[in-house]
Amino acid sequence: MRLPIGATPGLRRCLVLMLGAVIGCAAGFAAPATKADSTAKAATAHPKDTAPADYVGAEICASCHEAESKKFADNPHAKMTLMHGSNGATCENCHGAGKAHVEGGGDVTKIFSPSKASAKEIDATCLNCHSGAHPDFERSPHAKANVGCTGCHSIHKSQDTEHLLKASQPTLCFQCHTDEKPQFDMPFHHKVNEGLIKCSDCHDVHGTFEKSNLRSRNDSNLICTKCHTEMRGPFVYEHTPVKGEGCMGCHTPHGSQNARMLNMPNTNVLCNQCHSPVAAGTVHGMNAGSSELTPCTDCHTLIHGSNMNAAFLR
Repeated sequence: MRLPIGATPGLRRCLVLMLGAVIGCAAGFAAPATKADSTAKAATAHPKDTAPADYVGAEICASCHEAESKKFADNPHAKMTLMHGSNGATCENCHGAGKAHVEGGGDVTKIFSPSKASAKEIDATCLNCHSGAHPDFERSPHAKANVGCTGCHSIHKSQDTEHLLKASQPTLCFQCHTDEKPQFDMPFHHKVNEGLIKCSDCHDVHGTFEKSNLRSRNDSNLICTKCHTEMRGPFVYEHTPVKGEGCMGCHTPHGSQNARMLNMPNTNVLCNQCHSPVAAGTVHGMNAGSSELTPCTDCHTLIHGSNMNAAFLR
């Protein structure tokens, strides 16, 4: 824009301001959001960011999705209807506001469909509500392997009414963890197949700071000693590997051919990983040392720790 010749400084400033206002207005109308863009945004928006008028209610959803809504009253997610004075949503908490979907005659592009979404998108939807219960899920091995929430949970219907699992433990876990399944068929094993304990008793599948998704504790041995209380201590004389390496320094937790579920064939071989064979002619008197004949624990009976003897003798 050419300013008039001889215009005063005040007039020039006024014209510049007017020109800026015109350009700003033009920019605001240059690229209006399309209906498709706004619909997609509404379908994936968090419920708190969506206008109440965009919700249609679970009854409208049920008029078309009868199979999914059947018996949904027993689903834990149905409790959301009791929120905010019985004005909470159910279907639309997960699928997004349904107004555009209904007005589009059931247009599937105007609603969030987990079956067509990536694991990351599904996880983000679920964690809108469940992030407090599972704050470490995004760093878990399951999340990093793109095993999303719906890989294990069936949201609409499940035999497990509490956690909505697709199958009961350990069947569900063994679908992926095939290497661990035969370990529970060993002669000596934790009673997982028998239903006495579950995988989730020791592992937090939603992520922890421990390796193998072991449940986080200030002392990792507490995972074991919550059941094996006699090994808990504290003891006056601690067996250093118990504190340094933990229970799994000596034991294999799933199953073993050894009655004590040791990770070596017998006690002496295990002990001699740290305690090299004692020379012949000493008090042990067993040729090359304590790798033969009498087990170490025949004498060192309090091997996990003792309140009486530094050599863990009874």
